[in-house]
Amino acid sequence: MTIGKRVIKLSVLLKLLNYNVLFFDVFLPLSTSFCVSIYFIPRLIKVACKLNIVDFPNSSLKTQATPVPYLGGLCVYLGFLVALSFWLPFYNEMFLFVLGISILLIVGLIDDIIELSPIAKIVGQLLGSLCFLKAGFFLKENFFGNFFNIFISIFWFLTVINAYNLVDVMDGLASSLAISNALIFLLLAIIVNQTNVTILLAAFVGALIGFFLFNKPQAKIYLGDSGSLFIGGFLAAVPFFFSWSESNFLGFFSPIFITAIPLLELASLILIRLYKGISPFKGSKDHFSTYLILNGWTKNKILIFSFTCSIIWGLLGLLFVFNYINFLTLVMCGIAFLFFWLIVIDAKKHVAFGFKTHKYN
Repeated sequence: MTIGKRVIKLSVLLKLLNYNVLFFDVFLPLSTSFCVSIYFIPRLIKVACKLNIVDFPNSSLKTQATPVPYLGGLCVYLGFLVALSFWLPFYNEMFLFVLGISILLIVGLIDDIIELSPIAKIVGQLLGSLCFLKAGFFLKENFFGNFFNIFISIFWFLTVINAYNLVDVMDGLASSLAISNALIFLLLAIIVNQTNVTILLAAFVGALIGFFLFNKPQAKIYLGDSGSLFIGGFLAAVPFFFSWSESNFLGFFSPIFITAIPLLELASLILIRLYKGISPFKGSKDHFSTYLILNGWTKNKILIFSFTCSIIWGLLGLLFVFNYINFLTLVMCGIAFLFFWLIVIDAKKHVAFGFKTHKYN
C-alpha cells in the first residue's frame, strides 16, 4: 500500500470515528426524518384509503391480495423535508435541488391519482431535471463539450428516475435499494468532509428507513409513482454534489456502479420487452424480482439478495474513486456479476416460455 493510500485510510478512519460528525451531521437529521416519517405514515394510509388513492390488484400485473394505499412517497418526502428545515441551512443550489425533487413528487402524485401518459410523465421529469441543471448539476469533464455534457446529464437524470420507477414492483424493493445507494453516498460525504451533503443524505436515509418498516412484506403502503420519481430524482442528482474526478480521472463513472441494480433492472426490461415485441413503456412481468419469485424465492430473500448486491457494488465504486482498484478490474467484476445475475434469475427460461411453464398465472 502506498503512503498516499495509507494517509487516505487513516483520515477516513478518523472521520468515521468523529463523534461530532456522527451525532450532529448523521444521527440528528436521520432520527428526525425517521420520527416524522413514521408519524405521518399511519395518517396518510387513512387519507389514501378515504380518498381511494390505492393500488388495486388485478389478474395481470398487480397480484397483491388486497388494495394497498399509495402516498408512501409523500411520507418519505415530508420526513426528509422537515429534517432539512431543522438541520440544514438553505442556499440557492439546495433550493433548486429541493424544487426539482418536489416537481417529480407532484408529477408522480398526479399519476397516482389520474394516470398520466408516458409523454406527460417524461415532460414532468424534464422539468425536474431543468431545476437540477439550473443548480449546476451537470457533468463538467473537460474532454466532453458543454452541449454534450448537458445532454449526458439529462440522459442520466431520466435514466435513474425511470430505473427507480420500474424497480418499484415488489414490497420493500425500491425503498431498500434506495437506502443502500444513499448509505454509500452518505459514507462518501463523511469521508470527503461535505457537511451539508452528509446532513442531506442522513435525512433522506432516516425517512426511507421509517417508510421501509411499513413497506416491507407484507406492505401496508406503497411508494407510488410520487415516491419512485422523487427517490429516483434525488439519487440521480446527489452525485453532482461531489467532485468525482478529484482523486480518479474516471471517477465520474462511479455513480453508475453505485446505482447498478436499478440500472440493470431498467436495461434488462428494455431488452426483454423489445425481444418480446412489447413497447418498453408497457408494463410486463419481466422484472428480476418476479423471475426470482417464479424460481421459488421469498420476498425477504430477494430483498436481502438485492440489498447485499447493491452494497457490494457501492463499495466497489468507492474503492475505485479512491484508486484502490482500477477501471479494468471494475469492468471485469461487472462482467462476472452480469453472468452471475443471469444464472441466478434464469432469465432465458422465463423470457422464452413467457411464464407459461409456471403456475404463477
